[in-house]
Amino acid sequence: MKIGIIQASSQKSKNKILERCVREAVGAEHEVINFGIYEDDKREFSYIQAAVCVGLLLASKSVDFVVTGCSSGQGMMLACNTLPGVLCGYAANVSDAYLFGRINNGNALSYPLGLNWGWGAEINLTETLKALFSAPMGMGYPKEEAGRKLRDTALLKEMNNFGKVSFSDFMKNLRRREEKLADDAIFYPPVYGYVMEHGIDRIREELRFFEMERC
Repeated sequence: MKIGIIQASSQKSKNKILERCVREAVGAEHEVINFGIYEDDKREFSYIQAAVCVGLLLASKSVDFVVTGCSSGQGMMLACNTLPGVLCGYAANVSDAYLFGRINNGNALSYPLGLNWGWGAEINLTETLKALFSAPMGMGYPKEEAGRKLRDTALLKEMNNFGKVSFSDFMKNLRRREEKLADDAIFYPPVYGYVMEHGIDRIREELRFFEMERC
């Protein structure tokens, strides 16, 4: 599994901690790519822009899962869930993360990087992430109810897509409403460069089209 990391600039001081905790949680079994926002980056990057990057990384199949966050974690989760193909959970502790991974089987997780963050907070973050990745995703829980849980999850994923447009249409709509915000997100260099190298052809072509429109 390829796991991406990205968080809003409001919590960029936690970026290296987040990367370290993810790497410790997953070990060498999974590839981890840190997309920022890095601590020395001066740009303002809202949780909405970071969520667009989450959607782009997943829509392009550049990564399989994204660990993200903002100060409370809630805004990032909500923003991510507006993106096509994204099912983002919120976890502040071990049981949250374990149940999300086993039952809800989403492709992104938002963590509160500011709320209740004090001495030793990275211990809870690491253990929370270990719980998320401790077993295969989507196995159901508890075992005796796994079948029903998995059927509900499959339906939830279909429902999540009912009212959503394609990623291309989403970006066109967002660029009409907030062109600078949208372009700053989709052309954020670490994500844009990675998607252009590792993403599927359809998404790369759409990005080239958006880039031509900017000229």
